[in-house]
Amino acid sequence: MSALNTDLSCIHAPFRVPNTVSLVAGSAEGKTPLNAFDNALLKAGIGNLNLIRISSIMPPKAEIVPLPKIPMGSLVPTAYGYIISDVKGETIAAAISVAIPKDKELCGLIMEYEGKCSKKEAEKTVREMAKIGFEERGWEIDKIVSIATEHTVENIGCAFAAAALWYK
Repeated sequence: MSALNTDLSCIHAPFRVPNTVSLVAGSAEGKTPLNAFDNALLKAGIGNLNLIRISSIMPPKAEIVPLPKIPMGSLVPTAYGYIISDVKGETIAAAISVAIPKDKELCGLIMEYEGKCSKKEAEKTVREMAKIGFEERGWEIDKIVSIATEHTVENIGCAFAAAALWYK
């Protein structure tokens, strides 16, 4: 039996810290819950990417930009919220917000929300969550940017909102 090699010096992380964030949202129907989710991603413009779900931290000094053309199949760090429902007539919504600090050396906060509510309610909730996150850190907010979508279910529907991080 050989000993486990714990020398990790040969591992090199090829990742760069993202410097852009794009907010996207989409909603759609599908024949199955997964197809509804996939169709919502397509409507949001990120359906042909490999999303790596991340927690809610925006790197310091990252810019909010329109979604760039990202090569298909790319691994994209993404904070997102989504909801799928098969209750005909139900309104579902998803929202994402990014709070930018006044002190540009600090990170920003990304908050996501999904629920059985309107787009307006989801966006209000996610913006409030960003304010609370800053209050808990004792930081001042420069601005909050948000996006939301809602969907009234026909058969199987999905509402999806995300912050996709990328290095340009």
